[in-house]
Amino acid sequence: MKENYYAQKLYQVYETEYSRVRQYLAAEINFVRNYLQGTERVLELGAGYGRIVKELAPSCQSIVGIDISKDNVDFGKEYLNDTPNAHLMVMDAHNLQFQELFDVVLCLQNALSAMKVVPVEFIKKVMDLLPNGGRAFFSSYSAKFWDHRLTWFQEQSEKGLLGKIDTVKTKDGIIICEDGFRATTHSPEDMDRFGKASGFVYEVTEVDESSIFLVVTKN
Repeated sequence: MKENYYAQKLYQVYETEYSRVRQYLAAEINFVRNYLQGTERVLELGAGYGRIVKELAPSCQSIVGIDISKDNVDFGKEYLNDTPNAHLMVMDAHNLQFQELFDVVLCLQNALSAMKVVPVEFIKKVMDLLPNGGRAFFSSYSAKFWDHRLTWFQEQSEKGLLGKIDTVKTKDGIIICEDGFRATTHSPEDMDRFGKASGFVYEVTEVDESSIFLVVTKN
């Protein structure tokens, strides 16, 4: 695989030695997979180098991933070289530009927080990409996963993938690093509020005691 410093760093994030973190990552994918029939056109927002795209490709008709980083997409195209129904493209999730509709849109692994969007406004824009009956999936971390999440981020810091974690300011679901990195989450109450404000049918579900999912269905 071609050398690409930024994308290689992202790849290393998921090469974790912690089995509980690997379980969390797999549980998010499995939760979505259980909704798929094999005929869906799927879009993932903030897809990175295509980790989730590759896992879900066998379970749907086609899957497109977008990421703001050209480095990630270039790296991912090689990563997905043996996955013909998967495609990555450079696009900013704040400026979605699609003419076609998708049956499923994914915004996983705390991306609703990481992308620094206004949640309800963003959810409504995502719903515009779906036909009636289409679903959007948004996930954040469960509070029950805090210790494992913190251990994972500490591992990333030790690998040089993040700055040193500020142990004083890091608390209450918020991880802060000395280099300015800040990772927040959305609680089940937040997700319920977002779902209600969207105006669509929705459900909020805890998965694996590691993720909080908001699933919104266009009706």
